[in-house]
Amino acid sequence: MKPIYQRLNLFIDGQDAYTFVPVQPIGAQSLTIHRATGDIVLNAPNTPVHPTASRYGKTIYGILGMISLALSEYVIVMTGREHRARLMGHDIYRAADFDILPLNPNVSVQNPPHPVERHLLALVRSHLLGGHFLFSYGWDLSRRLQAQWQDRDNEERKALWEVADDRFFWNKFLQSRLTDTDIAHDLSPYILPIIYGTFDMRTVYIHGHRIQLCLISRRSRYRAGTRYFRRGIDHEGHVANFNETEQILLVDEKAAGRLSFAENLTHKLSFTQIRGSVPVFWAEVNTLRYKPDLQVMDLQETVDMIKLHLRDQVSEYGSQSLINLVNQKGHEQPVKEAYERAVSKVDLPDVKYQYFDFHNECKHMRWDRISVLIEKMQEDLVQQGYFHLDTAQNKAVQIQTGVMRTNCMDNLDRTNVVQAALAKWTLHQQLKAIGVVSDNEELDDFDALTRGFREMWADHADLISKAYAGSGALKTDFTRTNTRTKIGALQDGYKSVVRYIKNNHFDGARQDGIDLVTGAWTPQKNPVTASSLVADTRPLTIRSVPYILLFALFMICAGLTLPRTSDYSLLYYFMLWFVIASLAVVFMMVHGIEYVSWPRLIPPTDTIYYKGPGFRSAHNGKGFTGPLAQKLDLFGQSNYFGSKLLLNGRKRALTVSGMEEGTKKRVD
Repeated sequence: MKPIYQRLNLFIDGQDAYTFVPVQPIGAQSLTIHRATGDIVLNAPNTPVHPTASRYGKTIYGILGMISLALSEYVIVMTGREHRARLMGHDIYRAADFDILPLNPNVSVQNPPHPVERHLLALVRSHLLGGHFLFSYGWDLSRRLQAQWQDRDNEERKALWEVADDRFFWNKFLQSRLTDTDIAHDLSPYILPIIYGTFDMRTVYIHGHRIQLCLISRRSRYRAGTRYFRRGIDHEGHVANFNETEQILLVDEKAAGRLSFAENLTHKLSFTQIRGSVPVFWAEVNTLRYKPDLQVMDLQETVDMIKLHLRDQVSEYGSQSLINLVNQKGHEQPVKEAYERAVSKVDLPDVKYQYFDFHNECKHMRWDRISVLIEKMQEDLVQQGYFHLDTAQNKAVQIQTGVMRTNCMDNLDRTNVVQAALAKWTLHQQLKAIGVVSDNEELDDFDALTRGFREMWADHADLISKAYAGSGALKTDFTRTNTRTKIGALQDGYKSVVRYIKNNHFDGARQDGIDLVTGAWTPQKNPVTASSLVADTRPLTIRSVPYILLFALFMICAGLTLPRTSDYSLLYYFMLWFVIASLAVVFMMVHGIEYVSWPRLIPPTDTIYYKGPGFRSAHNGKGFTGPLAQKLDLFGQSNYFGSKLLLNGRKRALTVSGMEEGTKKRVD
């Protein structure tokens, strides 16, 4: 596989060009990007840098790609990296810092000349700094071990970006300016694929065997987003929060008392699982209430889309065992029922459905009851198996022929617990199969191994949860200690509050950043057409109420310091401001949709105001309704948010070249 340059020196030739020169090997072909035209030129070997060019103050560890905004095109480079581990002879890094370089010499990244450009740059920068991006210069992090081994004969002369899994190639849209050129193959040493996911590795010794346990998760760039703004399936068969999780086990049988490197490994084993949102059309609409309104859309294409999704998974992984952990009562019940109705109409022989009432089975902190699910899935686990490569004979002893697809409502907390339990059971089977542990030994007999396993899966759960929900995962005390505790329950309460605040007030911008960087939305070359991105067009009454609330709270606090000249005067004073504060809170809750931070690039208007067949738990946050409200017509526009957002959505549909939520076609 063609190597990628690991260090680049950047030379800036005034306002004319950026030239990237590899540090090693000396004399390699440099890359020039002309600022005026955007042309990408691969120079001849040993081409000297222009004498007027000045060297950039930072070392470049990789080019992540290029992105075009309203006023300029930009080159995104990595200026910081963190070494995570060495896996099978290859270094694994996390991208830690980034710089954004404008091609337009009249545009400053630090002080953009237009508010729209400033906003879009802030979205890109926030996404880069808030994500968890991983890469390797010589090993394909985007594909599981089995897929790499099966395709090994066809990849010797291919570049890393050419073999990367399209679903997990997170910066594919950014790299499209390089990969879509006629010289893309020659540019390969400059094209660095990254994944959005997690990576961890632990090393332990058991009975003289050196054991390396590695955990990798890969987040799909399709239907990517945040917790309440990306749910369910789209019209291309992609589901929200789709993650592939691979647990890799590397064993050296003769490692006692010495160091061991990749070439000494005698066994390479891999176990892959997937998770993804319930594959029907559904959503949860934020209204400032703790529980959002649940919306299940009964569309004609539901069965076709779930069939398309499952066929894709069968084609990629083999047989599918669908584990559904959604509650069968209460708020989640309609989602479970919609899922089961759709699955019952899908006639696919390689797909099996298994329901497990997680909260009912494990109530009163009886988390050992997860063993009930393991027993139910044991036959499928054995039949699907895992990947096992015997390096001494260079042959696959076993191939994984299917995967467990687990989901709960968010595909986070319950899913993490179940996937960790399935991985632990499989790890035990793997170690017994290669003779590391005997039949009468359990994993819990080896403290270092079980401690590393639990810490890896808990950290893995936290990172996936932060990427989707904004906070660490719940129930990780069980994953870390194998025990559910009251302290853990209190920590879950704190995390739930953090999720509520972020999901209602910050996730709109996070969703916009994802849509912009992955190419789900592209701006026109005119900031005026996107001025609604930075303008607050809500009525003055709507905008003023939060300030009234803050002022009322300030007056209440100030009243605590006033001299007590009369008990009655203070009583009336506090009553007045308490009433004003209460009215402000009630008003904001009644008009909750107006105060949610919604995505502005691809607003979910059709979901919020969906009126087709299906289920809606409530219609909260839409203002005063009913005959009295219509008669009074408090603002002269009782459904102001809906009409305004629809108008903005139509305008923005022109700027995305027909890409609308659910039916958009990606640029790449």
